[in-house]
Amino acid sequence: MSKTAPTQPSPRAREQWSGQRGFILAAIGSAVGLGNIWRFPGVAYENGGGAFLVPYLVALLTAGIPVLLLDYSIGHRFRGSAPAALRRLAGRGGETLGWFQVAISFAIILYYTVIIAWSASYLVFSVTQAWGDDTQAFLYGEYLQLADAPGVSADVVPSVLIPLLLVWVVVLAILALGVQKGLERANLVFLPVLVVLFVTLVVRALFLDGAVDGLNAFFTPDWSALADPGVWVSAYGQIFFSLSIAFGIMITYSSYLRRRSNLTSTGLVVGFANSSFEILAGIGVFAALGFMAAQSGTTVAELEGIAGVSLAFIAFPQIISMMPGGPIFGVLFFGSLTLAGLTSLLSILQVVSAAFQEKFGLTARQGALRIGAVAALLSVALFSTRTALYVLDTVDKYVNEVGVLTSAVLTAVVATWVVRRLPELQAHLNAVSSLRVGTWWRVLIGLVVPVVLGYILVSGAVTLIQDGYEGYPRWFTNGFGWGVVVLLPIAAVALTSLRWRHDVDGFTPDTLPGVAARRSRTEARR
Repeated sequence: MSKTAPTQPSPRAREQWSGQRGFILAAIGSAVGLGNIWRFPGVAYENGGGAFLVPYLVALLTAGIPVLLLDYSIGHRFRGSAPAALRRLAGRGGETLGWFQVAISFAIILYYTVIIAWSASYLVFSVTQAWGDDTQAFLYGEYLQLADAPGVSADVVPSVLIPLLLVWVVVLAILALGVQKGLERANLVFLPVLVVLFVTLVVRALFLDGAVDGLNAFFTPDWSALADPGVWVSAYGQIFFSLSIAFGIMITYSSYLRRRSNLTSTGLVVGFANSSFEILAGIGVFAALGFMAAQSGTTVAELEGIAGVSLAFIAFPQIISMMPGGPIFGVLFFGSLTLAGLTSLLSILQVVSAAFQEKFGLTARQGALRIGAVAALLSVALFSTRTALYVLDTVDKYVNEVGVLTSAVLTAVVATWVVRRLPELQAHLNAVSSLRVGTWWRVLIGLVVPVVLGYILVSGAVTLIQDGYEGYPRWFTNGFGWGVVVLLPIAAVALTSLRWRHDVDGFTPDTLPGVAARRSRTEARR
């Protein structure tokens, strides 16, 4: 008797969004996150105020939306998670790049979850204004119980641990339900509620005493700032970090779209919706800061902590304590922050879960529970302790400014110059979309994005090497900063070496007008 070769398990039927609306809501939910509310207002204020909107818009049009469309085209054409889709684009090396993006997402979810847990805690604190008169002492002392210096601690903080575990239970339960029943339904609820809460918050802030002074501080343009290259670097950095691009999210999300989907128009909707929310956040935040300055007898320029953790958990609790109806304002703000974080966290988790589902033949529930359990344990071990804030600050800085930018530059270079399949991706976008992209898109992806983001990456890395970060000890930044950055490609190579549970290389993409012929010519040139 002749022996027959064992057949590989066939890949599971790929899940899909119920329609274009579900995808748009999920994509906007992913893009609108914590950075929109607490990062953009401060970045804009420090880089020319109203004048910053000029480089910000240029960055959106020349890098943000083009890279978003690149992710869409890769995910939708090759219909897979980041490792599978990029392998089908560029072979084994492409898969390694895909796992690099998955590793970045995995690192981000470990600390992103704890920020949502802080926000959920402060949502409860808002009702009674539990932070008292000294919001800074409450945050660092009573709530986080922050250690005096950066280090590694095994001392768990119960007030952080409990909400952190609850956040993990919620997001893993949603993820286990799959794309339509979990992700889509969650965004269908969370995003409209987020918009209602935040618009209500902004309207309330606009009627506070001193709100006009805050808006003047935010929007008054400093045109001389446009001559500063650092302002343009900040604009590109903000657009890039806020759109959820180049670390697997939009590749994964677009892979669940139906075969005939309007990609370019959707990209414009998502890009401008994200930027509109950021500007709305700037209006609300600076109206509130104007009120705070008026109540303190100072100016907005003299206020400290107008971005990041200090804005959300020190400045805003002070504002809430000062204003009439403060508890309601607090619930609106921290409710918005929590929902914005959840919608983004779900998308980042899906990047990791989908990649492992496809490589190892797992169901959505198995992927969520197995990968989620590992992530939750690491998240709790690192970020429920007394040194959590130091670790979070360092990992976030290095992963975003080195890891994500490296991924973006490599994706653009590989698609354009290594495998030379950018014309094929352009043809795919045009075949399924009502709004066509021209040669300008290939120029932006092939030249502008690598040059601009490459400059930001190199200059930022040199600064981190020479000056360190925030005065933290070198051993600490080398371990939790550069150490994490080095682990990302190591993990990517290791995961690439493992065997796929189905024939990932035998995938045949959709046959679309002009694409098959163009691909044949490309392969013939090789």
